[in-house]
Amino acid sequence: MAGASLDISVVDDALKYGFERPEMHSSSLANTVDPPYDRHVFLCYKNSESWPPRVEESETDLLPKLLSSALKARKSDIKVKTRLTICGGCDGSECSDGDVLIFPEMIKYRGLKDSDVDAFVDDVLVNGKPWASGLQESLTGAFVFVCAHASRDKRCGVCGPVLIGKFKEEIRLRGLENQVFVYSCSHIGGHKYAGNLIIFGTNSEGKVVGDWYGYVTPNDVPDLVDLHIDKGEIIERLWRGQMGMHEEDADKSAKKNPANEKELKKSKGIPRENASLENKENVSSCCQGANGVSCCRDASPAMNGDAGDVKLKESSEHGKKGHGPLLAWLGKWDQSDILMAAAIVGAVATVAVAYSLYRRSA
Repeated sequence: MAGASLDISVVDDALKYGFERPEMHSSSLANTVDPPYDRHVFLCYKNSESWPPRVEESETDLLPKLLSSALKARKSDIKVKTRLTICGGCDGSECSDGDVLIFPEMIKYRGLKDSDVDAFVDDVLVNGKPWASGLQESLTGAFVFVCAHASRDKRCGVCGPVLIGKFKEEIRLRGLENQVFVYSCSHIGGHKYAGNLIIFGTNSEGKVVGDWYGYVTPNDVPDLVDLHIDKGEIIERLWRGQMGMHEEDADKSAKKNPANEKELKKSKGIPRENASLENKENVSSCCQGANGVSCCRDASPAMNGDAGDVKLKESSEHGKKGHGPLLAWLGKWDQSDILMAAAIVGAVATVAVAYSLYRRSA
């Protein structure tokens, strides 16, 4: 019975907090990276299951608290807007507790200790130089950080581990173990967007970027690996924003976004490339033709498929099939020419009739 109760609890959590919860895809994701920032520091420390809700303020987890406090104390001295996040899942091979990963610099320092924090912040983050007490290592490849901070929010606690497992599976299937690295991380903001993750890597222009994604499900992971990580393509429907992107940059990005461009065209009613055509078609003109016949031009655009246009087309087609050559020939004559021709024809006909009557009387 205990096992059955546990299974029911797991299913209940999945429905309430997992990928099928009602709030999934209920909010817009664009520009939800708040506040904007330009550098991301990750401190490797234990694992997501052991983190308290506010791991950066915990009295029992001194290293995260010391680093967070130092960043706040030196905030005015740090020229680059810097965000701190705790990451976990280190097994001692790729990383260990106390290692620090910094993006977009793509560098790593190993083994930060409580007593080193102030000097580290001063050297690396304030003055922008290598840490005097540590060896700087370069990072290569792509780095995926998935929020799995269960004690902070249950949605991240339910979705995060599943996504991490799926990423590792897809990475293994593609033989990318030495090129793509996945970590759990602490709260990054926007619990309601879980699954939340950030991918750091080099884009097609050779620039290191950190792209935020939300509402990610296991079904989205193959696309994130094949399209984003491998080809540098943004998955727009899941994209929250980017490290280094501020409000003015977000506006420019929205204009470049094909989806937003489509909406922009919808709001304007007609694409720019057809604007001149519409202007031409909407111009009304009228003239007075021969014998008082009006040759007014309908102002309605042909692209709208109005009934008048259809009738005009049918009439034109009929002319082509029937008396087209005759109408075309007559169309070249002036009114006076037509009247003279008619008079000549009438005179010839009169003479012919008179001659016929003369023959009969003779």
